[in-house]
Amino acid sequence: MTVKSKPKFTRYQFLLVTIIAVVLLTIVLDYMLTSALSAILLPELKITTKQFGLLASAYPISAGITAIVLSGYADKFDRKKLLLFFYSGFLLGVLFCASAPTFHVLVIARIITGTFGGVVGPICFAIIADLFETTQRGRAMGILQMASAGSQILGLPLALYLASEWDWHLAFGLILLIGIITIFLVVWKINPVNEHLQKPVKVNPWLHSFKIISNRNYLIVFFNNMLLVAGDVILMTFSAAFCTNNLGVGLDDLPLLYGIAGVSTFVFSPLMGRLTDKYGTLKIFVIGTMITILTVGVFTNLAINPLWTVAIVHTFLFIGINARSISSSAIGTVVPEVEDRGAYMAVDAAMQLAVAGTAAILAGWIVFQSEDGMINNFSTLGVVVISLMILTIGLMFIINRMVKKKNTVSED
Repeated sequence: MTVKSKPKFTRYQFLLVTIIAVVLLTIVLDYMLTSALSAILLPELKITTKQFGLLASAYPISAGITAIVLSGYADKFDRKKLLLFFYSGFLLGVLFCASAPTFHVLVIARIITGTFGGVVGPICFAIIADLFETTQRGRAMGILQMASAGSQILGLPLALYLASEWDWHLAFGLILLIGIITIFLVVWKINPVNEHLQKPVKVNPWLHSFKIISNRNYLIVFFNNMLLVAGDVILMTFSAAFCTNNLGVGLDDLPLLYGIAGVSTFVFSPLMGRLTDKYGTLKIFVIGTMITILTVGVFTNLAINPLWTVAIVHTFLFIGINARSISSSAIGTVVPEVEDRGAYMAVDAAMQLAVAGTAAILAGWIVFQSEDGMINNFSTLGVVVISLMILTIGLMFIINRMVKKKNTVSED
């Protein structure tokens, strides 16, 4: 049996994936920041866990609506132009977050940010799928996953430091500053991405969306991704507040806690990408899921512990989540046909975001904060998350079999 060599990235591919990684860094940082600020925003804005759940859901729900509207038109435009339009709107929303004076204004600002920012990721992934071969995408996704790690290593700790030492508005100001620099890089260095326009979809945009939604194979992937996101959001919405109020982590230590997890993720993400390309998505996904299940069980039942203990558990949690994300993203890009890719990514994002918004609200209803500041019922969240992860293992076996069948047909 002959083993095909993995094609190397061209210089432009490396530049492209680096710029997109920075774009995603700002998107991920903005999305993660709201949950990470739970320990600060709950007392600062004088709101309940239910109100915070509403705040955390404002971004994904508005983003989901935009994504479903975009789905029928996503393959009808140059992807670079789409990226510039929606990323500019995202930065405008971040500007409003950085100047929001009250809880209600902040909710509106998050709606604006989500309306534009929620579809930036799918556009970026569609660009990667267009310009990278199947055997390159694991490595490409590994590099993009470093955006999440980068936000944890540099962005999130610095943002949390600014929020805890001065004012939480400055955390959003940091994202705005990085984003302004990044949008100039997109304009200057990324070429038009329009080869997919040579294969026009000869159907009405809304019929195209219906075609995507009614495709059984696509739906299986969408459902799997929805469960992945739901578990992550349910767990992470109040994790910062849980760490500070239940585990004895000081507000000043939150940047360090997320920074350690970020460094580990940064180191392991490229490795996960290479292992995914070498051993296959299913193996890496199952291993990552088992690590995450064990860690969630420990984390959600911890009491007051030394910082180093919490940091170790927290770090393994992020490593497992990233292994699941890289492997599932890599296999997900193989499923859609070329002419469906943009719409597929948009519908996938819409469903994930809708579930994320629902999950944030659900988390706010499951847990409650008592007068002493403790976050109660957090172990219940752990049970829900573990149940969802077990379901994703079964779905990934189905998706893996589906992809193998598609590859066999393509070779024939």
